[in-house]
Amino acid sequence: MAQNTETPPAAVQTTITDITAVGIPVTDQDKALEFFTGTLGFDKRLDLRRGEDFRWVTVGAPGAAVSVALVADGTVGIDTGIRFMVPDAETEYVSMRERGIKVGELLRWPGVPPMYEFRDPDGNRYEVVEVVEVVEFVDAADVAEAAEGGA
Repeated sequence: MAQNTETPPAAVQTTITDITAVGIPVTDQDKALEFFTGTLGFDKRLDLRRGEDFRWVTVGAPGAAVSVALVADGTVGIDTGIRFMVPDAETEYVSMRERGIKVGELLRWPGVPPMYEFRDPDGNRYEVVEVVEVVEFVDAADVAEAAEGGA
């Protein structure tokens, strides 16, 4: 069997250092702002207008570095891919239900942190995941070396 002798490309360098906001589509920025601040308890971070046609609104969980931008867009009802972290999924699950938020089943799968989904008034989907101890991942080469009796 022939070996691959191609030189792998050099690692790409970037000056990106962080994520500041993740945008979600909403039909009404005022209603979305009320849901996130009044119902979920998020902080309003920015509410900027440029003329009559542009508004940039961001909210965030208290103390969180990343904001959620409420983007006026007709394409709603999506899976946002956003995972919110909580110290106790069951406690937040009960609290959200009591506040009238549409939540899915609280999932407790073996080996996976407790989690559930909820939807905003536009039908956008989010996940809430319980914080668990982070497991340190190792490089496959380190595993192979250890298996061979190395370091």
